[in-house]
Amino acid sequence: MDLYFKRHDGQAVTCEEFFSAMKDANESDFSNFPLWYSQAGTPHVKVMSSYNSEACTYSLKFSQSMAPTPGQPTKEPMFIPVAVGLLNSSGKDIPLTSVYQDGVLNNIAINGQSLSTAMLQVKNKEVEFVFPDIAEKPVPSLLRGFSAPIRLESDLTDNDYYFLLANDSDEFNRWEAGQVLSRKVMLGLVDDFQRNQPLKLNPNFITGIKSLLCSSCLDKEFISMAITLPGEGEIMDLMKVADPDAVHAVRCFIKKTLALQLKEEFLNTIKENTSSEAYKFDHGNMARRSLKNSALGYLSSLDNPEITDLALNEYNKATNMTDQFAALAAIAENPGNARDVALSDFYSKWQHEYLVINKWFLLQACSNIPENVVNVRNLLNHSAFDIQNPNKVYSLIGGFCGSPVNFHAKDGSGYTFMGEMVLKLDKLNPQVASRMVSVFSRWKRYDQNRQALAKAQLEKIVSTNGISENVYEIASKSLAS
Repeated sequence: MDLYFKRHDGQAVTCEEFFSAMKDANESDFSNFPLWYSQAGTPHVKVMSSYNSEACTYSLKFSQSMAPTPGQPTKEPMFIPVAVGLLNSSGKDIPLTSVYQDGVLNNIAINGQSLSTAMLQVKNKEVEFVFPDIAEKPVPSLLRGFSAPIRLESDLTDNDYYFLLANDSDEFNRWEAGQVLSRKVMLGLVDDFQRNQPLKLNPNFITGIKSLLCSSCLDKEFISMAITLPGEGEIMDLMKVADPDAVHAVRCFIKKTLALQLKEEFLNTIKENTSSEAYKFDHGNMARRSLKNSALGYLSSLDNPEITDLALNEYNKATNMTDQFAALAAIAENPGNARDVALSDFYSKWQHEYLVINKWFLLQACSNIPENVVNVRNLLNHSAFDIQNPNKVYSLIGGFCGSPVNFHAKDGSGYTFMGEMVLKLDKLNPQVASRMVSVFSRWKRYDQNRQALAKAQLEKIVSTNGISENVYEIASKSLAS
């Protein structure tokens, strides 16, 4: 970067000049790196590992591929930097000093000092790296720090991921291990749910979440992110036929099970991270608030008077918007008088703050409360809502799609609502309406019944007289896709 600014400060520059500065400053062969600019698509990298106990060597064999795209039926191998660490049976990083590539031993130590992370350069379609002097079979920590934007497939087992979740010194990979396990657990339970089998959460998963929650050495903001389950939309994207009801039921089951099994730990987390001090905008306090509110979010799934009182207490004594809104979200998760009172109180306090009220609309719109479409329809008549205001439309009408289980309701009520709103908005603001109609673009991802209901709305939209070009284009392309 120093060389880049020295050469080009104050100039209009190109990607090629940026690449040239990187190459010259590092005195390295980046010959195929520009393919990142010219080849469409995301590289898929597969890595297979093997350990030779007699030679005390550990190998990682990488192979890369890319799916063909229009105009690019064949793709050349990319330059892919893969940061790798090896963990021993105690969970510690193995010191790395050298690695064989194509039979040539390369020194990777810096000034004679070993590394805990080696940056491997994957440049060919297939390449193998062999680490010498590895006394025991390690667990690899691959793509540390998300060193390249690729899709990575490995031969790591579930036990390996649990080990990484508990021990990896790289926080990104520790988080990713938790996400990989969460996705596997959720997809497995979705399959059980669809086959009417009883749901049971893997004890190792509970232990993994507990180890994160109770860690005293990890950053609190990281813990908050690491214990957060993947969203329902992410899980549905991994399914051949998306099932919103099954995914929602499973995510709720996991969340409630963790809340029951780790109730004391979550309560202690809230207690230890609650402060009556004045609001401070720094990392330590932001991390503390984030972790506390994540714990409160889990407990709110229990829907019992004790937790409701706890959330109300957090709401009433909050000294800042972050804590108060998080407590409101926890209260609003369950229907009842406490929810209605808290939402009304929040509005009365913040009704003159435009952006805050948009968040208030959004919170209610994306709620997973059964048949929430009725509540959203009622909010259209709220005095603070203005259908001619795009940001309010995105918060309330667009926000409704944030709840897959309600937008994709089996009875089609969510589709009907959005279809009506698209036609109404098109007469006021075609650009906003075109953004709204795009929520139907993936209608073929769902079961036959939902496909028919969504298709009916798209057909109704395209056949409406006077429909704008913006909306017609997106709706017609969605039908044809």
